[in-house]
Amino acid sequence: MENKDSHILYDDTDIVRAARCLKAMSHPLRLKILCVLGTQSISVQDIVEQVGTSQSNVSQHLAILREKNILGSKKEANRVYYFIDDERMLQLIKMMRDIFCSTY
Repeated sequence: MENKDSHILYDDTDIVRAARCLKAMSHPLRLKILCVLGTQSISVQDIVEQVGTSQSNVSQHLAILREKNILGSKKEANRVYYFIDDERMLQLIKMMRDIFCSTY
């Protein structure tokens, strides 16, 4: 006799976390920020320069990504550096880069 729970392949907590992360990443600017960061730790000022929008706009989106536990940050002197704080997110971003950002 088969266990009725054997059809459940994933823990609901993992599914909810994945959905939250994907929702947070779904904004074009947040996705661009994540692609810029990659495996690096980058200051807010450098992120602003690389994504090409205002510091206040970038800061709002960084706050959302931090709130969803996608980014970590560290302060050094008067600069705040952001980095992707989850190995799974790094893998996901690498796959997205390979699929969507390849040069022809």
